Amino acid sequence: MDYLPAIGIIASIIFLISKTLQICRILLWRPYALTKHFKKQGIVGPPCSILYGSLHEVKQLNMAARQTVLDANSHDITPRVLPHYHKWSSLYGETFLFWFGMQPRICISDPELAKQILSNKFGFYIKPLSRPSVQTLVGNKGLVLISGLDWAKHRRIINPAFSLDKLKVMVKRMTACTISKLDEWKNQVVAAEDQCHCIEMNGEFKELTADIIAHTAFGSSYAQGREVFEAQKELQIYCAAAHTDIFIPGSQYLPTPLNLQIWKLDKKVKTSLKCIIKSRLNSKATGSSCEVDDLLGLMLEASKSDGKPKLNVNEIIEECKTFFFAGHETSSNLLTWTVFLLSLHPEWQEKLRQEILKECGRGIPDADMLAKLKLVNMVLLEALRLYGPVIELFRQATKDMKLGDVMIPKGTCISIPFVKIHRRKEYWGEDVNKFNPMRFINGISKAAKHPNALLAFSLGPRACIGQNFAMLEAKSVIVLILQRFSLCLSPEYKHAPVELLTLQPQHGLPIIVKPLHL
Repeated sequence: MDYLPAIGIIASIIFLISKTLQICRILLWRPYALTKHFKKQGIVGPPCSILYGSLHEVKQLNMAARQTVLDANSHDITPRVLPHYHKWSSLYGETFLFWFGMQPRICISDPELAKQILSNKFGFYIKPLSRPSVQTLVGNKGLVLISGLDWAKHRRIINPAFSLDKLKVMVKRMTACTISKLDEWKNQVVAAEDQCHCIEMNGEFKELTADIIAHTAFGSSYAQGREVFEAQKELQIYCAAAHTDIFIPGSQYLPTPLNLQIWKLDKKVKTSLKCIIKSRLNSKATGSSCEVDDLLGLMLEASKSDGKPKLNVNEIIEECKTFFFAGHETSSNLLTWTVFLLSLHPEWQEKLRQEILKECGRGIPDADMLAKLKLVNMVLLEALRLYGPVIELFRQATKDMKLGDVMIPKGTCISIPFVKIHRRKEYWGEDVNKFNPMRFINGISKAAKHPNALLAFSLGPRACIGQNFAMLEAKSVIVLILQRFSLCLSPEYKHAPVELLTLQPQHGLPIIVKPLHL
């Protein structure tokens, strides 16, 4: 038996050697091999440092960009929101390689290649694994982050909640929530004893769209879901702040001050969501009127369909997280930037107001009226082009792939910067950085020289499930605002778009509103 300790020592040595070789492969050999692989194809990029990759430079450029303030009439925001992309594309070309920590990323800003990636139905380009903090915020079992058969199951269950018939009914709730918010604005003007009043729009639209998604998808209200929205807002700040930090696998389980705060906020979110779900179940048990066919109702029905659970309670909670966040965050930012652009262009305010008066009068619009508002739709599309809520998207190759003329090795992450594609002169023309809704007069596919140059809602099988909901909501809100108020940009406004998972005004959006009919 004397040989047993020796065997144990040998096994330990072999284990340590194998782990050391694995670490060397990740930290040294892989960056060298992939850099050489892409260089042979004419693709280069910034140098890669051990462990950090290109993150040091990304951090420095982002910090410098955040100190700048743009001219309010300048819509060329790439140097501020993606300064590293702006710098590297000018040095290395539109397609370049960089390292996000030890993750290789290749930037693709060709809409045809983006279409091939996003339209793929065979699982060759999947969503890369998100950081645990992002999973906590958005829901790790929600539609946005899951893949494969789980994604197909969830999409099938959720799709009916966004059918055309359901959306038409939702317009009534959207307008009711909006009118309530606009009455608050009018009361603020009256209280100020002036003909106009300055309102911070970004915060107002966050509250409004949160109220709308709560009413339309969950049968609750902003008041009931306030803790969810407030906790998610705080989580969003933590996620954005840690975006360019090195992530060490397993560190999410350590009781660090940051993790303790994230756990506390997540507990708040789950507790609030459980209360909303319990309230719905109690309403059904007592026979109270409740929506069976809204998003929450459909998920609860699916949880006990045919006696075989299709969605368990945890999946429902995570899906609620997804839609509470995505359902109001992107819509509020679309409204914020649309109002910003309209405040800069009073002539377009007047054009839209005339169209609204013609199709809707001064009454409350319905879905059929909204469908006739061509100019409103064009302005929203131009706002999405210039200030889309999502400025970049990522996919990861699951096998060695040929993309155009480039061989993409398995495991490589592909970055698709929408904000750059939406500003490429070869597709959009010389006025690419100007606000010109008329470019969409013949529809999205003919607005640019490539039919898929507008990617605000992505495309393909994983295109945004709520895009029709978002557009109807935005139209409803803009119509009701322009029926009641004129908008003017406050002199206090500082034009500083920033990415906090979504594109937002860093210093808010103060707008002077003046009632049209006191």
